[in-house]
Amino acid sequence: MILAIAQLLLPLLMATTVLCNLFLLRRPKQTQLPITASVDVLIPLRNEAHNIPALISTLSGQARIEQLNFHLLDDNSSDNTYALAHSLLQSDSRFHLHTGKPLEQGWLGKPFAMQQLIQKSTADLLIFIDADVRLEPNALADSLDLLDRLKLDFISIYPRQVAYTWSERLIQPLLQWSWMSTLFLRKAERSSNPALAVANGQFFITRSAAITSIDGFAGLAQAVLDDIYLARALLRKGFHGCVADGSRLASCRMYESWPQLRDGYSKSLRVAFGNRVGSAVVMGILLVSSVFPLALAVTGNWWGWIGYILIVKSRALSAFATRARIRDSLLHPLSVLLLIYLIARSWNKRGKVLWKGRPV
Repeated sequence: MILAIAQLLLPLLMATTVLCNLFLLRRPKQTQLPITASVDVLIPLRNEAHNIPALISTLSGQARIEQLNFHLLDDNSSDNTYALAHSLLQSDSRFHLHTGKPLEQGWLGKPFAMQQLIQKSTADLLIFIDADVRLEPNALADSLDLLDRLKLDFISIYPRQVAYTWSERLIQPLLQWSWMSTLFLRKAERSSNPALAVANGQFFITRSAAITSIDGFAGLAQAVLDDIYLARALLRKGFHGCVADGSRLASCRMYESWPQLRDGYSKSLRVAFGNRVGSAVVMGILLVSSVFPLALAVTGNWWGWIGYILIVKSRALSAFATRARIRDSLLHPLSVLLLIYLIARSWNKRGKVLWKGRPV
């Protein structure tokens, strides 16, 4: 009986939460106001030769920021990332290309690269951008304007997640759905509770004073989910921030195939929920809220159909809010089953996954 009630109440709660967030989700506004503060954009690069031309093009087109510099750090790439970037950057004095140090013991690759980039910066505001992110011309300025208007210390701008293959379309929309359906975002924005942190390192803005106060990534040297752990560290220090929908301003295709997506999530999902117990609890909630209703529905139980419709509605509203494919929401139970598999695989492959040539 309790399980049957949960199969209805959990989808109802999630759909209600997404509906509330749909109207309250922060979004940068279009404005023509200039940004006068000094801004440094920090980009770590490891084996990103395939992204370099488009990345430099999208950065070069940024407008309305009077003091803007780009710092790119080649993190010991084994391809021609450095040579290609060097050949394309010589005509723009705003770009600064750095050679990363060999990876030091006790560090994971990306946090170590980010720490080096922070040490290169002297700006008032820092923007972390991943190499696979593509920006509209006013993306940085509009996002900085939102940070200033809200009087926040950091803000995570969530790009539109580009998805083409079957695995991308099943999994990538769950990124936004996960926080749209479980957190009341305005409450999280006012809170200093690290448990309410939402962040995406693809496009993350912070005030230099805030990042300096936590010594950058020095305390996050082993953070697989560096973005979430950075947001949590800032919240613990008393700073405030939020997540914002950046689907109008930025896009990102994280993975281009099932093997890439499988290994990408396998390196990180094991730490997303704290420990094995936390992961088991999350998998149980996902099964009850997103899979069991459909299983019940196909037996002819109308309570199951109501639960399925509600959970699909939560996915559809999330997709509408973040410019994802709404029709893919119908396959939400399949998406969740695949996610559960990836969580289990992440624990099974702990320390065995190679990411860009390094074990994670």
